[in-house]
Amino acid sequence: MSDYVKAYELLAEQLTARGIDVEAVKAKLHVQAIETPSWGYANSGTRFQTFPWPGAARTVQEKIADAAYVHKMTGVAPSMAIHIPWDKTDDYAAFRQQAEAAGIRIGAVNPNVFQEHQYKLGSLASPDAGARENAIAHMVECCAIMRAVGSDILSVWLADGTNYPGQDDLVERKHRLEHGLAETYRHLPESSRMLIEYKFFEPAFYSTDLPDWGTSYMMALKLGPQAEVLVDTGHHAHGTNIAQIVAFLVDEGRLGGFHFNSRKYADDDLIVGTADPLELFTIYYELVKAGDRAANVAYMIDESLNIESKLEGMMLSVINCQIAYARALIVNSGELKQAQQAGDVLGAHHVLMDAYNTDVRPLLAKVREEKGVPTDPLAAHRASGYDRQLAAARGTASAAGGGYPVG
Repeated sequence: MSDYVKAYELLAEQLTARGIDVEAVKAKLHVQAIETPSWGYANSGTRFQTFPWPGAARTVQEKIADAAYVHKMTGVAPSMAIHIPWDKTDDYAAFRQQAEAAGIRIGAVNPNVFQEHQYKLGSLASPDAGARENAIAHMVECCAIMRAVGSDILSVWLADGTNYPGQDDLVERKHRLEHGLAETYRHLPESSRMLIEYKFFEPAFYSTDLPDWGTSYMMALKLGPQAEVLVDTGHHAHGTNIAQIVAFLVDEGRLGGFHFNSRKYADDDLIVGTADPLELFTIYYELVKAGDRAANVAYMIDESLNIESKLEGMMLSVINCQIAYARALIVNSGELKQAQQAGDVLGAHHVLMDAYNTDVRPLLAKVREEKGVPTDPLAAHRASGYDRQLAAARGTASAAGGGYPVG
């Protein structure tokens, strides 16, 4: 009997004694799904530098292969988000077939209206009518791409803002933004969703047109039921309680999804769960507590893997989400509610922290065994030498190959 099996049996016994249905927890872990981003497999970096990684993906085909490999190793990454034009291709039907043949599907489509010179003053909110028209046309193009690849999510992040007081009329920018989003919304495929992301500052230095969850929520309400809010865990000010934002949005039925990452300072350049694993746990607990109301929430990774292995970094991201979800699933909700209603402040806190402090790795190893994937994906990956094989086969691509300078 392997060590992890013994550890799992002991953990299962302890959880059962705490009133947790272990089989029900395992069933939910079996169907957990986390989307990985195509750009995370290519060379990507920060506004300061991009450091090329040997073996990083250079083409959309290599990105598909890498995403499929991460899914093969973890069992919970069945889809890959794409960014247009970074992943632009002449035949999206063939692109979709290639992904499906590799064992994954194409997920969210992310428009890019922040890198071309015409968007210097913004895209949908720009004072330049030509830039606004081109931005809308690109958004509509991405809606057509959604149909071709079978995607049901348009993930919208805008770099729009101003650098100086008086540079532009802030109310007019709001009106332009509303118009551009409404025009895009009209072209959404049936049964799809537009997820509206926000960021409290940057790259503009004075004002940001989508600065917070309230603004994105308001835009979603104006657009209609197919519009929801996307929470990027790296796009908040210090001290922001993201779990509270999640609780509000999911209760209102407008939480569309996540871009998971960690921020030590103010952006999304770190692997999710590394800087603040407790924050990730509290977010997941709000989602678990919401039950069916969170059934359609999309879980996506959005990180800048700059100095680490692309594949290992992506697997660690996925695993950290698995750990946070498993911990959230083993919270004794009955005891927690009882303590909360009794006003037992620290008693309630202890119930939550008992779950957080539980080592759920044996539980996840058991689930992986049942799914037919390595019980320790990172160890299996390192032992395989696959990174070295990719480096030998692909070489080191240009540092400029991955895009993603900001956002």
